[in-house]
Amino acid sequence: METKWLEDFVSLAETRSFSRSAQLRHVTQPAFSRRIQALEAWAGSDLIDRSSYPTRLTPAGETLHGQAIEILQALQSTRAMLRGHSVAGKDVIEFAAPHSLAFTFFPAWVSALREKYGPFKSSLIALNVHDAVMRLVEGQCDVLIAYHHSALPIPLDSRRYEMVPLGHEQLAPYVRTDAAGAPLFVLPGQGNRPLPYLGYAPDAYLGRVVDLLLQQSDTPIHLDRVYETDVAESLKAMALEGHGIAFLPHSTVRRELRARKLVSAAPADLEGMNISLELRAYRERPLGKTAPAGAAQALWSHLVQSQPAAATAGAPRA
Repeated sequence: METKWLEDFVSLAETRSFSRSAQLRHVTQPAFSRRIQALEAWAGSDLIDRSSYPTRLTPAGETLHGQAIEILQALQSTRAMLRGHSVAGKDVIEFAAPHSLAFTFFPAWVSALREKYGPFKSSLIALNVHDAVMRLVEGQCDVLIAYHHSALPIPLDSRRYEMVPLGHEQLAPYVRTDAAGAPLFVLPGQGNRPLPYLGYAPDAYLGRVVDLLLQQSDTPIHLDRVYETDVAESLKAMALEGHGIAFLPHSTVRRELRARKLVSAAPADLEGMNISLELRAYRERPLGKTAPAGAAQALWSHLVQSQPAAATAGAPRA
């Protein structure tokens, strides 16, 4: 029996929906259903009454539900104690963030944070958004830093995770200049002559944001995908070589814009070609009424107290 089966089961008992719980647990619905079935096979009893809607627990499921919560809470407390031992003497705060934020936003944010908060030790692992979220869900980091858009929220249960806003980021199309300093390619393109498009991989969070932006555009945008990756820095490198148009976070191209190596691919009269993303920090809510001691808790308290200050990705909140 795997502990993630118990976590799935507790989530299902709370949401009473296979589809909603699958979303919260970051798995497909068929995979989520198979894990519930595996738990039932282990228990030797039906735990879910599938004849009712919304989903409800069987008497055996009700019994296991209470026990599962106690087991998971005990495991969480034990994990916290073990992690406390592992960082004893160094008290390193472990962060997870998407690649684009790790390369640009995070260093500037830490610099601003240290000016107000003071020095602290940290480690950062850069991943795609999904894997960064899973790093937090699986208890492998103290703080997750990620993008947020109201139409594409990261499905973290607010009862289990808490959030602090850090600032905002603008996503817009950029392109290399030609010999005269003009954009090499200019949106919106034409149906018979689509513009070369440097896109994010289909499952990348920023790719879904760009898809949303293009869908909402009042003007049809004609693009031909010639390259894709889930790393914004790679798209920027390709754009700098003149391979096409890339939608990039502003913080990743600030220097290139100042040097006129990249410029906007959208003319002034083409509206709706940028989208604002909120930058957020997440952590797992501590168990019990008393917040745990340690560097991560102290830093989080500072972030909470600093919330009223305004910020952007160019001047990150500390």
